[in-house]
Amino acid sequence: MDYAEKLVYQSNYWYNEGLEKARIRDMSGAAAALRRSLQYNRANVASMNLLGLVYYGRGDVMEALVEWILSKNFQSEDNIADYYIKKIQEIPGELDEINQAVKKYNQSLVYAQQNAEDMAIMQLKKAIAAHPAYLKAYQLLAFLYLHTEQYGNARQMLKAAHRLDTTNELTLRYMHELNQVRRERPVQVKKPAGREQQTVTYNLGNETIIQPVSANFKERTGLNTVINISIGVGVGVLVMWFLVMPAMNSSKQKRVNEQTVAFSNQIAEQESQISALKTELDGYRATSEETENVQATAASTQDSYERLMNIADHYRAQDMSNTAMLEELLAINPDSLGTVGKETYDDITGELYPNMCSDLYNTSQRNFEVANYEMAVSNLETVMKMDEGYENGAAMLLLAQSYEKQGEQDKANLQYQKIIESYPDTDAASEAQEALDAQQSSAQDTDSGDLEGSGSENGQTGNTQE
Repeated sequence: MDYAEKLVYQSNYWYNEGLEKARIRDMSGAAAALRRSLQYNRANVASMNLLGLVYYGRGDVMEALVEWILSKNFQSEDNIADYYIKKIQEIPGELDEINQAVKKYNQSLVYAQQNAEDMAIMQLKKAIAAHPAYLKAYQLLAFLYLHTEQYGNARQMLKAAHRLDTTNELTLRYMHELNQVRRERPVQVKKPAGREQQTVTYNLGNETIIQPVSANFKERTGLNTVINISIGVGVGVLVMWFLVMPAMNSSKQKRVNEQTVAFSNQIAEQESQISALKTELDGYRATSEETENVQATAASTQDSYERLMNIADHYRAQDMSNTAMLEELLAINPDSLGTVGKETYDDITGELYPNMCSDLYNTSQRNFEVANYEMAVSNLETVMKMDEGYENGAAMLLLAQSYEKQGEQDKANLQYQKIIESYPDTDAASEAQEALDAQQSSAQDTDSGDLEGSGSENGQTGNTQE
Protein backbone atom coordinates (compact mmCIF):
# COMPACT_ATOMS: atom_id res chain seq x y z
CA MET A 1 0.00 0.00 0.00
CA ASP A 2 1.57 3.31 -1.11
CA TYR A 3 1.39 6.58 0.74
CA ALA A 4 -1.63 7.94 -1.17
CA GLU A 5 -3.67 4.78 -0.48
CA LYS A 6 -2.83 5.04 3.22
CA LEU A 7 -4.12 8.62 3.30
CA VAL A 8 -7.37 7.58 1.59
CA TYR A 9 -7.74 4.66 4.00
CA GLN A 10 -7.24 6.88 7.06
CA SER A 11 -9.71 9.44 5.66
CA ASN A 12 -12.37 6.75 5.17
CA TYR A 13 -11.70 5.39 8.67
CA TRP A 14 -12.39 8.77 10.27
CA TYR A 15 -15.43 9.25 8.03
CA ASN A 16 -16.93 6.01 9.39
CA GLU A 17 -16.08 7.15 12.91
CA GLY A 18 -17.87 10.47 12.32
CA LEU A 19 -20.88 8.66 10.83
CA GLU A 20 -21.26 6.45 13.93
CA LYS A 21 -21.05 9.45 16.25
CA ALA A 22 -23.55 11.43 14.18
CA ARG A 23 -26.07 8.55 14.42
CA ILE A 24 -26.11 8.88 18.22
CA ARG A 25 -26.17 12.72 17.97
CA ASP A 26 -22.63 13.08 19.23
CA MET A 27 -22.26 16.13 16.99
CA SER A 28 -19.07 17.48 18.56
CA GLY A 29 -17.32 14.12 18.24
CA ALA A 30 -18.63 13.66 14.71
CA ALA A 31 -17.40 17.10 13.62
CA ALA A 32 -13.93 16.42 15.07
CA ALA A 33 -13.71 13.03 13.32
CA LEU A 34 -14.86 14.43 9.96
CA ARG A 35 -12.43 17.34 10.12
CA ARG A 36 -9.68 14.82 10.74
CA SER A 37 -10.90 12.81 7.76
CA LEU A 38 -10.56 15.90 5.56
CA GLN A 39 -7.03 16.45 6.87
CA TYR A 40 -6.03 13.13 5.33
CA ASN A 41 -8.02 13.61 2.11
CA ARG A 42 -9.26 17.13 1.32
CA ALA A 43 -11.22 15.78 -1.65
CA ASN A 44 -13.35 13.38 0.42
CA VAL A 45 -16.77 14.58 -0.76
CA ALA A 46 -18.68 12.24 1.57
CA SER A 47 -16.89 13.72 4.61
CA MET A 48 -17.65 17.29 3.47
CA ASN A 49 -21.33 16.51 2.93
CA LEU A 50 -21.67 14.75 6.29
CA LEU A 51 -19.80 17.56 8.06
CA GLY A 52 -22.26 20.00 6.53
CA LEU A 53 -25.15 17.90 7.89
CA VAL A 54 -23.53 17.87 11.35
CA TYR A 55 -23.18 21.67 11.27
CA TYR A 56 -26.78 22.00 10.09
CA GLY A 57 -27.99 19.66 12.85
CA ARG A 58 -26.68 21.95 15.57
CA GLY A 59 -27.84 25.15 13.88
CA ASP A 60 -24.66 26.36 12.15
CA VAL A 61 -26.30 26.74 8.74
CA MET A 62 -23.70 29.08 7.21
CA GLU A 63 -20.87 26.65 8.00
CA ALA A 64 -22.97 23.84 6.51
CA LEU A 65 -23.48 25.78 3.27
CA VAL A 66 -19.73 26.41 3.01
CA GLU A 67 -18.99 22.67 3.26
CA TRP A 68 -21.64 21.80 0.64
CA ILE A 69 -20.39 24.47 -1.75
CA LEU A 70 -16.83 23.13 -1.36
CA SER A 71 -18.17 19.64 -2.01
CA LYS A 72 -19.84 20.84 -5.23
CA ASN A 73 -16.57 22.37 -6.26
CA PHE A 74 -14.83 18.99 -5.98
CA GLN A 75 -17.70 17.02 -7.57
CA SER A 76 -20.11 19.05 -9.65
CA GLU A 77 -22.17 16.09 -10.97
CA ASP A 78 -24.23 13.53 -8.98
CA ASN A 79 -23.50 15.24 -5.68
CA ILE A 80 -26.08 15.05 -2.89
CA ALA A 81 -24.92 18.51 -1.75
CA ASP A 82 -27.09 19.93 -4.56
CA TYR A 83 -30.14 18.38 -2.88
CA TYR A 84 -29.22 19.82 0.53
CA ILE A 85 -28.72 23.34 -0.82
CA LYS A 86 -31.95 23.21 -2.85
CA LYS A 87 -33.96 21.99 0.18
CA ILE A 88 -32.79 25.04 2.15
CA GLN A 89 -33.58 27.37 -0.73
CA GLU A 90 -37.01 25.81 -1.33
CA ILE A 91 -38.32 26.71 2.13
CA PRO A 92 -39.58 30.33 1.83
CA GLY A 93 -37.77 32.72 4.12
CA GLU A 94 -35.71 30.08 5.95
CA LEU A 95 -32.34 31.66 5.20
CA ASP A 96 -33.70 35.06 6.18
CA GLU A 97 -35.03 33.68 9.49
CA ILE A 98 -31.69 32.02 10.19
CA ASN A 99 -29.90 35.27 9.42
CA GLN A 100 -32.23 37.16 11.80
CA ALA A 101 -31.60 34.53 14.49
CA VAL A 102 -27.83 34.99 14.13
CA LYS A 103 -28.24 38.78 14.40
CA LYS A 104 -30.36 38.39 17.56
CA TYR A 105 -27.71 36.05 19.02
CA ASN A 106 -24.99 38.64 18.32
CA GLN A 107 -27.19 41.38 19.82
CA SER A 108 -27.70 39.27 22.94
CA LEU A 109 -23.91 39.03 23.30
CA VAL A 110 -23.75 42.82 23.22
CA TYR A 111 -26.47 43.07 25.87
CA ALA A 112 -24.63 40.52 28.01
CA GLN A 113 -21.47 42.60 27.77
CA GLN A 114 -23.49 45.59 29.00
CA ASN A 115 -24.88 43.54 31.94
CA ALA A 116 -28.38 43.77 30.46
CA GLU A 117 -29.23 40.09 31.04
CA ASP A 118 -33.00 40.60 30.68
CA MET A 119 -32.63 42.11 27.22
CA ALA A 120 -30.19 39.38 26.22
CA ILE A 121 -32.63 36.68 27.36
CA MET A 122 -35.43 38.26 25.31
CA GLN A 123 -33.27 38.31 22.17
CA LEU A 124 -32.18 34.70 22.67
CA LYS A 125 -35.79 33.54 23.07
CA LYS A 126 -36.61 35.19 19.75
CA ALA A 127 -33.55 33.60 18.13
CA ILE A 128 -34.59 30.12 19.33
CA ALA A 129 -38.17 30.68 18.15
CA ALA A 130 -36.88 31.60 14.67
CA HIS A 131 -34.20 28.86 14.59
CA PRO A 132 -35.10 25.99 16.99
CA ALA A 133 -31.89 24.03 16.25
CA TYR A 134 -29.53 26.90 17.22
CA LEU A 135 -27.26 25.17 19.77
CA LYS A 136 -25.23 28.27 20.67
CA ALA A 137 -28.40 30.21 21.52
CA TYR A 138 -29.55 27.46 23.92
CA GLN A 139 -26.15 27.40 25.61
CA LEU A 140 -25.92 31.16 26.06
CA LEU A 141 -29.52 31.33 27.33
CA ALA A 142 -28.79 28.55 29.85
CA PHE A 143 -25.71 30.44 31.01
CA LEU A 144 -27.69 33.65 31.54
CA TYR A 145 -30.35 31.72 33.46
CA LEU A 146 -27.61 30.29 35.69
CA HIS A 147 -26.17 33.75 36.16
CA THR A 148 -29.59 35.12 37.21
CA GLU A 149 -30.32 32.04 39.42
CA GLN A 150 -33.27 30.86 37.29
CA TYR A 151 -32.23 27.24 37.70
CA GLY A 152 -35.45 25.64 36.41
CA ASN A 153 -35.28 27.52 33.12
CA ALA A 154 -31.56 26.80 32.85
CA ARG A 155 -32.25 23.06 33.19
CA GLN A 156 -34.82 23.18 30.36
CA MET A 157 -32.38 24.97 28.03
CA LEU A 158 -29.59 22.53 28.85
CA LYS A 159 -31.86 19.56 28.14
CA ALA A 160 -32.69 21.03 24.74
CA ALA A 161 -28.99 21.68 24.01
CA HIS A 162 -28.11 18.14 25.11
CA ARG A 163 -30.67 16.70 22.71
CA LEU A 164 -29.01 18.61 19.85
CA ASP A 165 -25.46 17.53 20.79
CA THR A 166 -25.06 14.86 23.46
CA THR A 167 -21.33 15.36 24.10
CA ASN A 168 -20.84 19.10 23.67
CA GLU A 169 -18.23 20.13 26.24
CA LEU A 170 -19.82 23.49 27.05
CA THR A 171 -23.28 21.95 27.61
CA LEU A 172 -21.86 19.25 29.90
CA ARG A 173 -19.92 21.84 31.89
CA TYR A 174 -23.07 23.90 32.48
CA MET A 175 -25.01 20.78 33.51
CA HIS A 176 -22.28 19.97 36.01
CA GLU A 177 -22.43 23.50 37.44
CA LEU A 178 -26.21 23.24 37.73
CA ASN A 179 -25.96 19.92 39.61
CA GLN A 180 -23.36 21.44 41.94
CA VAL A 181 -25.70 24.33 42.75
CA ARG A 182 -28.56 21.90 43.35
CA ARG A 183 -26.55 19.80 45.80
CA GLU A 184 -25.29 22.82 47.71
CA ARG A 185 -28.68 24.50 48.18
CA PRO A 186 -30.10 24.01 51.71
CA VAL A 187 -33.04 21.59 51.96
CA GLN A 188 -35.82 22.37 54.44
CA VAL A 189 -37.09 19.45 56.50
CA LYS A 190 -40.73 19.56 57.57
CA LYS A 191 -41.44 18.78 61.21
CA PRO A 192 -44.49 16.68 62.08
CA ALA A 193 -47.41 18.84 63.06
CA GLY A 194 -48.84 16.46 65.60
CA ARG A 195 -48.06 16.60 69.30
CA GLU A 196 -47.29 13.59 71.44
CA GLN A 197 -50.09 12.67 73.75
CA GLN A 198 -49.33 13.35 77.40
CA THR A 199 -49.95 10.66 80.01
CA VAL A 200 -50.09 10.42 83.81
CA THR A 201 -48.80 7.41 85.78
CA TYR A 202 -49.86 6.31 89.32
CA ASN A 203 -49.83 3.13 91.44
CA LEU A 204 -52.93 1.24 92.45
CA GLY A 205 -51.94 -1.54 94.88
CA ASN A 206 -49.32 -3.61 93.14
CA GLU A 207 -50.26 -2.33 89.68
CA THR A 208 -48.99 0.73 87.74
CA ILE A 209 -51.74 2.58 85.91
CA ILE A 210 -50.89 4.74 82.79
CA GLN A 211 -53.75 7.01 81.83
CA PRO A 212 -53.98 9.75 79.10
CA VAL A 213 -54.33 13.25 80.40
CA SER A 214 -57.47 14.96 79.21
CA ALA A 215 -57.40 18.59 78.12
CA ASN A 216 -59.92 19.54 80.70
CA PHE A 217 -58.36 17.36 83.40
CA LYS A 218 -58.55 19.03 86.79
CA GLU A 219 -57.12 17.37 89.83
CA ARG A 220 -58.59 18.28 93.05
CA THR A 221 -56.30 17.71 95.92
CA GLY A 222 -55.98 18.91 99.46
CA LEU A 223 -53.69 21.41 101.07
CA ASN A 224 -50.69 19.04 101.05
CA THR A 225 -50.89 18.63 97.33
CA VAL A 226 -50.97 22.39 96.84
CA ILE A 227 -47.96 22.83 99.13
CA ASN A 228 -46.04 20.04 97.38
CA ILE A 229 -46.75 21.60 94.02
CA SER A 230 -45.62 25.01 95.21
CA ILE A 231 -42.38 23.61 96.58
CA GLY A 232 -41.83 21.65 93.37
CA VAL A 233 -42.39 24.76 91.31
CA GLY A 234 -39.94 26.74 93.41
CA VAL A 235 -37.29 24.04 93.19
CA GLY A 236 -37.89 23.76 89.46
CA VAL A 237 -37.44 27.50 89.02
CA LEU A 238 -34.18 27.41 90.96
CA VAL A 239 -32.91 24.43 88.98
CA MET A 240 -33.84 26.12 85.72
CA TRP A 241 -32.16 29.36 86.73
CA PHE A 242 -28.88 27.97 88.08
CA LEU A 243 -28.42 24.74 86.08
CA VAL A 244 -30.62 24.45 83.00
CA MET A 245 -30.56 28.06 81.72
CA PRO A 246 -26.73 28.35 81.55
CA ALA A 247 -26.58 25.01 79.69
CA MET A 248 -29.36 26.10 77.33
CA ASN A 249 -27.67 29.45 76.68
CA SER A 250 -24.37 27.69 76.00
CA SER A 251 -26.06 25.23 73.64
CA LYS A 252 -27.92 28.02 71.87
CA GLN A 253 -24.73 30.05 71.44
CA LYS A 254 -22.98 26.96 70.07
CA ARG A 255 -25.74 26.43 67.52
CA VAL A 256 -25.57 30.10 66.52
CA ASN A 257 -21.81 29.82 66.01
CA GLU A 258 -22.21 26.66 63.95
CA GLN A 259 -24.90 28.28 61.80
CA THR A 260 -22.70 31.36 61.33
CA VAL A 261 -19.80 29.19 60.15
CA ALA A 262 -22.12 27.22 57.83
CA PHE A 263 -23.60 30.41 56.38
CA SER A 264 -20.10 31.86 55.90
CA ASN A 265 -19.00 28.74 54.02
CA GLN A 266 -22.14 28.83 51.91
CA ILE A 267 -21.62 32.51 51.07
CA ALA A 268 -18.00 31.82 50.14
CA GLU A 269 -19.07 28.99 47.83
CA GLN A 270 -21.76 31.17 46.23
CA GLU A 271 -19.22 33.94 45.69
CA SER A 272 -16.85 31.42 44.09
CA GLN A 273 -19.62 30.24 41.76
CA ILE A 274 -20.53 33.83 40.89
CA SER A 275 -16.88 34.56 40.14
CA ALA A 276 -16.67 31.51 37.88
CA LEU A 277 -19.84 32.54 36.06
CA LYS A 278 -18.55 36.09 35.66
CA THR A 279 -15.33 34.68 34.21
CA GLU A 280 -17.40 32.62 31.78
CA LEU A 281 -19.43 35.70 30.84
CA ASP A 282 -16.21 37.65 30.25
CA GLY A 283 -15.13 34.83 27.96
CA TYR A 284 -18.36 35.20 26.00
CA ARG A 285 -17.77 38.94 25.79
CA ALA A 286 -14.18 38.46 24.63
CA THR A 287 -15.16 35.98 21.93
CA SER A 288 -18.14 37.90 20.55
CA GLU A 289 -15.92 39.87 18.16
CA GLU A 290 -14.14 36.66 17.12
CA THR A 291 -17.51 35.03 16.45
CA GLU A 292 -18.56 37.94 14.24
CA ASN A 293 -15.25 37.73 12.35
CA VAL A 294 -15.72 33.99 11.77
CA GLN A 295 -19.25 34.53 10.48
CA ALA A 296 -18.08 37.36 8.23
CA THR A 297 -15.31 35.11 6.85
CA ALA A 298 -17.79 32.33 6.16
CA ALA A 299 -20.11 34.74 4.36
CA SER A 300 -17.19 36.13 2.32
CA THR A 301 -16.09 32.59 1.38
CA GLN A 302 -19.59 31.66 0.25
CA ASP A 303 -19.96 34.86 -1.78
CA SER A 304 -16.54 34.38 -3.44
CA TYR A 305 -17.30 30.78 -4.41
CA GLU A 306 -20.71 31.68 -5.82
CA ARG A 307 -19.24 34.54 -7.86
CA LEU A 308 -16.41 32.33 -9.12
CA MET A 309 -18.75 29.52 -10.23
CA ASN A 310 -21.03 32.05 -11.96
CA ILE A 311 -18.09 33.65 -13.79
CA ALA A 312 -16.68 30.24 -14.76
CA ASP A 313 -20.00 29.30 -16.40
CA HIS A 314 -20.17 32.59 -18.34
CA TYR A 315 -16.49 32.37 -19.27
CA ARG A 316 -16.92 28.91 -20.77
CA ALA A 317 -20.12 29.95 -22.56
CA GLN A 318 -18.59 33.26 -23.76
CA ASP A 319 -21.97 34.96 -23.18
CA MET A 320 -20.75 37.79 -20.95
CA SER A 321 -18.66 40.88 -21.73
CA ASN A 322 -15.09 41.13 -20.48
CA THR A 323 -15.93 44.32 -18.57
CA ALA A 324 -18.77 42.63 -16.67
CA MET A 325 -16.63 39.58 -15.89
CA LEU A 326 -13.79 41.84 -14.71
CA GLU A 327 -16.12 43.63 -12.29
CA GLU A 328 -17.22 40.28 -10.78
CA LEU A 329 -13.65 38.94 -10.56
CA LEU A 330 -12.41 42.04 -8.74
CA ALA A 331 -15.14 41.48 -6.11
CA ILE A 332 -13.79 37.98 -5.30
CA ASN A 333 -11.44 37.45 -2.34
CA PRO A 334 -8.84 34.96 -3.70
CA ASP A 335 -7.48 34.17 -0.20
CA SER A 336 -10.83 32.62 0.81
CA LEU A 337 -10.79 30.11 -2.05
CA GLY A 338 -9.62 26.52 -1.74
CA THR A 339 -7.02 24.82 -3.92
CA VAL A 340 -9.37 23.96 -6.77
CA GLY A 341 -11.16 27.32 -6.58
CA LYS A 342 -7.83 29.17 -6.65
CA GLU A 343 -6.78 27.21 -9.74
CA THR A 344 -10.00 28.11 -11.54
CA TYR A 345 -9.60 31.75 -10.52
CA ASP A 346 -5.98 31.84 -11.77
CA ASP A 347 -6.94 30.23 -15.10
CA ILE A 348 -9.60 32.86 -15.82
CA THR A 349 -7.62 35.88 -14.61
CA GLY A 350 -4.48 34.64 -16.40
CA GLU A 351 -6.27 35.07 -19.73
CA LEU A 352 -8.62 37.98 -18.97
CA TYR A 353 -6.42 40.34 -16.92
CA PRO A 354 -3.60 40.89 -19.49
CA ASN A 355 -6.09 41.79 -22.24
CA MET A 356 -8.07 44.11 -19.98
CA CYS A 357 -4.87 45.76 -18.67
CA SER A 358 -3.76 46.48 -22.25
CA ASP A 359 -7.14 47.91 -23.27
CA LEU A 360 -7.51 50.09 -20.17
CA TYR A 361 -3.90 51.32 -20.33
CA ASN A 362 -4.22 52.36 -23.98
CA THR A 363 -7.56 54.05 -23.25
CA SER A 364 -5.96 55.90 -20.31
CA GLN A 365 -3.16 57.20 -22.54
CA ARG A 366 -5.73 58.66 -24.92
CA ASN A 367 -7.69 60.11 -22.01
CA PHE A 368 -4.52 61.72 -20.65
CA GLU A 369 -3.71 63.27 -24.04
CA VAL A 370 -7.14 64.95 -24.24
CA ALA A 371 -6.94 66.09 -20.58
CA ASN A 372 -9.69 63.69 -19.43
CA TYR A 373 -7.73 62.96 -16.26
CA GLU A 374 -10.69 61.72 -14.21
CA MET A 375 -11.40 58.87 -16.64
CA ALA A 376 -7.68 58.12 -16.90
CA VAL A 377 -7.40 57.80 -13.12
CA SER A 378 -10.47 55.51 -12.96
CA ASN A 379 -9.12 53.15 -15.64
CA LEU A 380 -5.58 53.10 -14.24
CA GLU A 381 -6.79 52.36 -10.70
CA THR A 382 -8.55 49.31 -12.16
CA VAL A 383 -5.29 48.30 -13.85
CA MET A 384 -3.52 48.58 -10.46
CA LYS A 385 -5.99 46.07 -9.00
CA MET A 386 -5.15 43.57 -11.75
CA ASP A 387 -1.39 44.16 -12.21
CA GLU A 388 0.27 46.90 -10.15
CA GLY A 389 3.55 46.60 -12.06
CA TYR A 390 2.06 46.63 -15.56
CA GLU A 391 4.65 47.62 -18.22
CA ASN A 392 7.43 47.84 -15.58
CA GLY A 393 5.72 50.66 -13.70
CA ALA A 394 4.59 52.62 -16.77
CA ALA A 395 0.93 52.34 -15.81
CA MET A 396 1.73 53.50 -12.26
CA LEU A 397 3.72 56.45 -13.70
CA LEU A 398 0.78 57.49 -15.87
CA LEU A 399 -1.50 57.24 -12.80
CA ALA A 400 0.87 59.51 -10.81
CA GLN A 401 0.97 62.04 -13.67
CA SER A 402 -2.86 61.99 -13.86
CA TYR A 403 -3.08 62.62 -10.12
CA GLU A 404 -0.66 65.53 -10.53
CA LYS A 405 -2.73 67.04 -13.35
CA GLN A 406 -5.83 66.78 -11.14
CA GLY A 407 -4.05 68.76 -8.43
CA GLU A 408 -3.70 65.77 -6.04
CA GLN A 409 0.03 66.21 -5.51
CA ASP A 410 0.26 64.04 -2.37
CA LYS A 411 -1.21 61.02 -4.17
CA ALA A 412 1.07 61.64 -7.13
CA ASN A 413 4.19 61.81 -4.94
CA LEU A 414 3.27 58.56 -3.20
CA GLN A 415 3.07 56.83 -6.59
CA TYR A 416 6.37 58.40 -7.76
CA GLN A 417 8.15 57.17 -4.61
CA LYS A 418 6.64 53.70 -4.99
CA ILE A 419 7.87 53.45 -8.60
CA ILE A 420 11.40 54.42 -7.55
CA GLU A 421 11.49 51.81 -4.78
CA SER A 422 9.69 48.95 -6.58
CA TYR A 423 10.96 49.34 -10.17
CA PRO A 424 14.51 50.77 -10.05
CA ASP A 425 16.63 51.06 -13.18
CA THR A 426 13.55 51.49 -15.39
CA ASP A 427 12.41 54.37 -17.56
CA ALA A 428 9.41 54.82 -15.27
CA ALA A 429 11.68 55.19 -12.23
CA SER A 430 13.84 57.77 -14.04
CA GLU A 431 10.82 59.87 -14.99
CA ALA A 432 9.43 59.59 -11.45
CA GLN A 433 12.74 60.82 -10.02
CA GLU A 434 12.82 63.71 -12.50
CA ALA A 435 9.30 64.71 -11.44
CA LEU A 436 10.26 64.72 -7.75
CA ASP A 437 13.48 66.64 -8.48
CA ALA A 438 11.54 69.22 -10.47
CA GLN A 439 9.17 69.74 -7.56
CA GLN A 440 12.08 70.17 -5.15
CA SER A 441 13.87 72.61 -7.48
CA SER A 442 10.68 74.63 -7.89
CA ALA A 443 10.24 74.80 -4.13
CA GLN A 444 13.85 76.00 -3.66
CA ASP A 445 13.42 78.68 -6.33
CA THR A 446 10.28 79.88 -4.58
CA ASP A 447 12.11 80.08 -1.24
CA SER A 448 15.05 81.96 -2.84
CA GLY A 449 12.66 84.45 -4.42
CA ASP A 450 11.02 85.06 -1.08
CA LEU A 451 14.44 85.66 0.54
CA GLU A 452 15.54 88.09 -2.20
CA GLY A 453 12.31 90.01 -1.93
CA SER A 454 12.77 90.24 1.82
CA GLY A 455 16.39 91.49 1.36
CA SER A 456 15.34 94.22 -1.04
CA GLU A 457 12.75 95.47 1.33
CA ASN A 458 15.35 95.55 4.11
CA GLY A 459 17.79 97.52 1.90
CA GLN A 460 15.24 100.10 1.03
CA THR A 461 14.37 100.51 4.65
CA GLY A 462 18.02 101.00 5.53
CA ASN A 463 18.48 103.74 2.94
CA THR A 464 15.47 105.55 4.27
CA GLN A 465 16.90 105.50 7.77
CA GLU A 466 20.14 107.01 6.57
